[in-house]
Amino acid sequence: MSNQKQDIVALTENITDDWKNFPVCEINDHVVRVSVLQKDFYWHSHSKSDEFFFVVEGELFVDFENRTETLTKGQMIKVPKNVLHRTRSNMRTTILCFESTDNDVTGDVTEK
Repeated sequence: MSNQKQDIVALTENITDDWKNFPVCEINDHVVRVSVLQKDFYWHSHSKSDEFFFVVEGELFVDFENRTETLTKGQMIKVPKNVLHRTRSNMRTTILCFESTDNDVTGDVTEK
């Protein structure tokens, strides 16, 4: 993407999938992704990059091995690399995710 403005509502309004994740912008060696979810994602970690989640709308639960953080519109959290976690939501939720471009979106570990 160049220096063109984007509208996150327009980009996501027709998404009906339980989970959809796509890049909207690259910044140096990082990428900004939009995710729309309304289900549980599986437990995983990332060995190459931290992740940063920002909730645009809805409610996001970020489960860690020892706690769950609940995020609502306007809230954010960093998940350090190599930390086992999963994201989930009970309603349609839109988030922005910031991570390195070489990060595996689906993670390195698929079970807890």
